[in-house]
Amino acid sequence: MNGSGCRYAELHALTNFTFLRGASHPEELVETAAALGYEALAITDECSMSGVVRAHMAAKACGLKKLIVGSELRLRSGRKLVVLAKTAGGYAALCELITRARRAADKGHYELTQHDFDGGLPDCIVLWVPDERHSLDVDDHWIRETFRDRLWIAVEL
Repeated sequence: MNGSGCRYAELHALTNFTFLRGASHPEELVETAAALGYEALAITDECSMSGVVRAHMAAKACGLKKLIVGSELRLRSGRKLVVLAKTAGGYAALCELITRARRAADKGHYELTQHDFDGGLPDCIVLWVPDERHSLDVDDHWIRETFRDRLWIAVEL
């Protein structure tokens, strides 16, 4: 447990592999999470798995309770989703989605639309991250229909 006596898991952490947004090395994030007593830490670099190997090695070394693998994805519409793999199958499906998104765009970029999620990403949990520009509206019913009981609204402070 952390110092407040509450259980906590960070489900949306960017490493310095998400250029210009993430500042810390994966190892630093894992070590800090373990020191603070986090129940879990999700490494969710933008459309990438780049920080996961280093985070995994650090988690084993420092005894972090649970490392969650995921990715932050921004759709062409501007909607932001964080996808968290629950199983090895979920990890494989997420990696396949990232590969397709990267291949669909110029080097260093990616392209995703709602149709890229037609398979539903089985064995993954999806967090919808609201922001002031992109509230969930009637056109976004596909998010609820696609992910059903695996969809959660993220709260970020």
